[in-house]
Amino acid sequence: MNSSSSERQQRKVRTGIVISDKMDKTVVVEVSRTVLHPVYKKFVRRRKRFMAHDEDNRCHIGDEVVIVETRPLSRHKNWRVQKIVKEASMLGGAA
Repeated sequence: MNSSSSERQQRKVRTGIVISDKMDKTVVVEVSRTVLHPVYKKFVRRRKRFMAHDEDNRCHIGDEVVIVETRPLSRHKNWRVQKIVKEASMLGGAA
């Protein structure tokens, strides 16, 4: 079995909103998607929360981030933040 880095399977990538940054080096990211209900044919919003590794504690609540699947880092953490797409606007204007 030839195993090289070029033959490794693609990792799952998700885009979501940071909803909690209270932990050290960890953020909770909520990913939303819409699915068609099989009976009523109405689009329904489905949400799932992922715990993601944020090494430098750069993410804050409201940031839009891209997370990528990785090896298990802890009991609940199998994702890491790849990049911040859009930072949340500061409330109150001045920092």
